[in-house]
Amino acid sequence: MISLQFITHQTEQYSYLESARMALEGGCKWIQLRMKDAPLEEVEAVALQLKPLCKEHEAILILDDHVELTKKLEVDGVHLGKKDMPINQARQILGEAFIIGGTANTFEDVVQHYRAGADYLGIGPFRFTTTKKNLSPVLGLEGYSSILSQMKEANIKIPVVAIGGITFEDIPAILHTGVNGIALSGTILGADNPVEETRRIIDSPQRTRRTQSFSFFPKTE
Repeated sequence: MISLQFITHQTEQYSYLESARMALEGGCKWIQLRMKDAPLEEVEAVALQLKPLCKEHEAILILDDHVELTKKLEVDGVHLGKKDMPINQARQILGEAFIIGGTANTFEDVVQHYRAGADYLGIGPFRFTTTKKNLSPVLGLEGYSSILSQMKEANIKIPVVAIGGITFEDIPAILHTGVNGIALSGTILGADNPVEETRRIIDSPQRTRRTQSFSFFPKTE
């Protein structure tokens, strides 16, 4: 079974909440509510609807960017981009009870987030994606292999999730680099049946010996 993080995305056909609901129905156990351009009150409203759905499906819910809202709503954690609040500052606000993930594009980013106390890293982008603005340089397979090799040499042990323009066909080769999980958005929502596509991805027997799965459990009550 593939460790999958679904990142919400709004399309002409699906709302943020609907996109998350379909991923959950397909068996995804890890949702990142990402509403980058939405006002805070709208993010809170969707998060309040999504939180019980995630609990029903025994899935983890993390918010993109909003540290204070994460604490207020007592969801499972937060994901911080390179231009968001520093991870060590977020840890001071949230304490150890919440999951904190960070976006990385280089080995230097990895070291910084690791030292700051991140729980996992979203490393990417794998290739160009239209779901994110101000994209960092694409990594490709060589980029992941290089970063993971440097992590091993530096004895840095932290879960790595590959992100950015990944398709179903890309997954075997990406997993072979040694990452622990995959983050998807457009690949699932662009499918004819997002629920079945989620299920197909999760159940796909594409794991290699080099890849170790990981899981987080909700840390809040």
